[in-house]
Amino acid sequence: MLNIILFGAPGAGKGTQSDLLVERYHLNHVSTGDLLRKEIAEATELGKRIKSIMDSGSLVSDDIVVEMIEKVIANDKNGILFDGFPRNVAQAETLDRLLQKHGRKLTCMVSLDVPREELIRRMLERAKVSGRSDDNEETIKNRLKEYEAKTLPVAAYYESKGLHVKVNGFGDIKEISSAIVAEIEKRK
Repeated sequence: MLNIILFGAPGAGKGTQSDLLVERYHLNHVSTGDLLRKEIAEATELGKRIKSIMDSGSLVSDDIVVEMIEKVIANDKNGILFDGFPRNVAQAETLDRLLQKHGRKLTCMVSLDVPREELIRRMLERAKVSGRSDDNEETIKNRLKEYEAKTLPVAAYYESKGLHVKVNGFGDIKEISSAIVAEIEKRK
């Protein structure tokens, strides 16, 4: 059973590539961003707290995210594509324990490598289309700073375990997808 992390900075194309991978491998798509936005849309108490945190460009606490992730792992039957999780080394260690607890292991972490200037351009363009309140230039730069400080070390964590794969995330969507699939096929 495949359990894959799709990794990269905000705006790297994880959502686009996730859709293609989910269709190809029939995986359960776990986007922490989608889970969090669902809470916001439902205007739950948790959603209101999450909205405030996300609007400032900060990351939501590990406890909130891990609770949502464990429910997904416990109920999954097809394999999982993690999109936007783990976001720090503590979450990566927790994910490893959760997978092991449920008799699973990580297949690989695929990292989409995209230049910073392109990330900013993509997110500003996305803001025009989606109207997301967390896609303005100041917040984008803060999110990238947070990513570089807290999330990027996750790649080194999985690199040390031989599970990290880097793919060029800049260019044609189909070519990027083919490169990702080639890496996954090597590890099946």
